[in-house]
Amino acid sequence: MLTLPNLLTLSRILAVPILVFLLWKPAPYDYLITFVLYCIVGITDYFDGYLARAQGLTSRLGQFLDPIADKIMVAAVLVMLMASRKADGDVPIIENWAVIPAIVILLREIIVSGLREFLAPLNVSVPVSKLAKWKTTFQLVALGALILSGGFPHEAWMHQVGLASLWAAAALTLITGYDYLRIGLKHMD
Repeated sequence: MLTLPNLLTLSRILAVPILVFLLWKPAPYDYLITFVLYCIVGITDYFDGYLARAQGLTSRLGQFLDPIADKIMVAAVLVMLMASRKADGDVPIIENWAVIPAIVILLREIIVSGLREFLAPLNVSVPVSKLAKWKTTFQLVALGALILSGGFPHEAWMHQVGLASLWAAAALTLITGYDYLRIGLKHMD
C-alpha cells in the first residue's frame, strides 16, 4: 500500500545511502549538503506519521517501515560520524569518550528491535513513550549538529552542542531501553 506517508518513509530509507556517500570522504561543502538532506529526512519522519494519522492512512507497512527507517538512518549516520574526519584534518567527528554514547544508542536500537520482534507473536505492544520521543529529539539534534560541525571545525560550539545532545540522548536511551526490557522480561519464561 503505497500511500504518501509510506512513500515518505521509503524516501528516508533511500536517503541513507546518499547520507553515507556524502559522509564517506566529505569535502567541506559536503557537510552542508549532508546537513540539509539530514534535515529533510528528519522532517519527513515527522510528516509521515502526522499525515498517516490525520488522513487515516495508518498501515501495517508504515508501522513496520517507520521504526526501521529511523534505526537505519541513525545507525548509518553514527557509524559514519565515527569514521568521518572534520574538514580541517584527521580528527573523527565522534571520537574518544564520545564513542560511548554512540555505541549505547546503537546497542539499544538493536535490543529494542529484538524485543519488539520477540513480543509481536505474543500480541504484546511496546508503545513509544514520551521519554522515547525526547530521546529521539536529542538524537536528531545531536546528529544534525555533529554533521554540521564537520564542515565548520573552527566553530567549536556546534560540536559541543552535538556532543552534549548525544550524551543526553544516550542517557535517555538507557532509561527507555530499561523500560522496554522490563516489559519484555515479563513475557519471557
